[in-house]
Amino acid sequence: MKTRAERVYNGDTSMKSTTSLNRRRFLQYAAVAGSAPFLLPARLWAAETPANSQITLGFIGMGTQNRFLLSTFLRHEQTRVLAVCDVDTTRRENAKNMVEKFYAEPTANGTYKGCAAYNDFRELVARKDIDGVVIATPDHWHALTAIAAARAGKDVYCEKPLSHTILEGKAMVGAVRDHQRMLQTGSMQRSSREFRTACELVRNGAIGKITRVEVAVSGPPIACDLPGEPDEPGLDWDFWLGPAPKRPFNSALSPRGVHQHFPAWRNYREYGGGGVCDWGAHHFDIAQWALGFDDSGPVEVLPPADPGATHGARYRYANGVEVLHLDGNGITFFGDKGKLYVNRGQFQLWIGQEQKAKDVGDCPQMLKELLPASAVRLYNSYDHLGDWLKSMRTRKLPICDVAIGARTATICNLVNIAYFYRKPLKWDPLKEEFKDGTGDPKWLGRDYRSPWNLS
Repeated sequence: MKTRAERVYNGDTSMKSTTSLNRRRFLQYAAVAGSAPFLLPARLWAAETPANSQITLGFIGMGTQNRFLLSTFLRHEQTRVLAVCDVDTTRRENAKNMVEKFYAEPTANGTYKGCAAYNDFRELVARKDIDGVVIATPDHWHALTAIAAARAGKDVYCEKPLSHTILEGKAMVGAVRDHQRMLQTGSMQRSSREFRTACELVRNGAIGKITRVEVAVSGPPIACDLPGEPDEPGLDWDFWLGPAPKRPFNSALSPRGVHQHFPAWRNYREYGGGGVCDWGAHHFDIAQWALGFDDSGPVEVLPPADPGATHGARYRYANGVEVLHLDGNGITFFGDKGKLYVNRGQFQLWIGQEQKAKDVGDCPQMLKELLPASAVRLYNSYDHLGDWLKSMRTRKLPICDVAIGARTATICNLVNIAYFYRKPLKWDPLKEEFKDGTGDPKWLGRDYRSPWNLS
């Protein structure tokens, strides 16, 4: 019999817990969100969207990452982009021009004017002609924009880390489930061959019983200490801050215009989670997948021995497997029969002391022996964005559903909490709360600047 986690991996939405909520569960979610439930809009898709219909999309936050996502979705013939949104006028208009130029080229007169541009994301999600919303804002905006989209009846693609806090992740799961939406988290390593193969090898005991995992990513964020700079026209700085504390503008947080890099807002606690949440949302996510804990989490989180260290935090699952946060980049699984290292485009496998593979394509016969036809297989996605579009049509869960993304974000946030407060923590992965008097419930959320809140 398949476990619940394995049914989720295979996109099985027949489980009551992933398709509908009983009254008690519904009220629990509503309590987390801090509001009464919203009415469902009349325009809700049926169980399956017709295969020949176009999927209409809107994009929120038009920085470097969402320009990449926009250019990719534009090339999907089954999609039509109707709107973009950004608080920076130049980025907003640039994205609008990208869309209209793309659609103009095949037309007879080489013109097209059909993409709206918004400063306020609420105007975009209110449109009844938009099916899905693609979100790549700074992390502190993920929950508010995704929840608003779900409540408006939109499916959601939201960049990683899914949530800025643990309570936000729970509220996002509640909103998506309440409104029966499909949300794909942008943890795109799940749709890469080397990571799926590594996870399948771990799941099938190729390196024996797992004893520990090392996840190498950079460290936690710091409180924002940037000096103020004069405001610049064309940027709605107050809206960029949104629920974050009021502070003067600094161009490191929101570089003006169409910048080509990933801005430094992710280094500061008010807006991001440092490397722990940025790359950790990829690499801790793969550890979760390989170990089979997508619907669970650790039972203990421990800070490093050195009170000033930014690496060395660790957490432990109920089965005794320990995950250690180190500096660097990549994931190493240690078993009692070997070890496995995986990163983007990198794959190395040892059985005993002998290195068996230096690439995921090495020794196909050996991999075939380690992963025979009877082996446990995981969700096979080769196109992370296309997988979301597929889920929108079939109404089956995508490879990195909202609950999976929220669980990984919880791991990242717990690791950061260990660095912030330097206390050993007991964790209840079922209730998603601290146990035995360890930890403060306030650490699970954050204060919102008025008028913003999860409701």
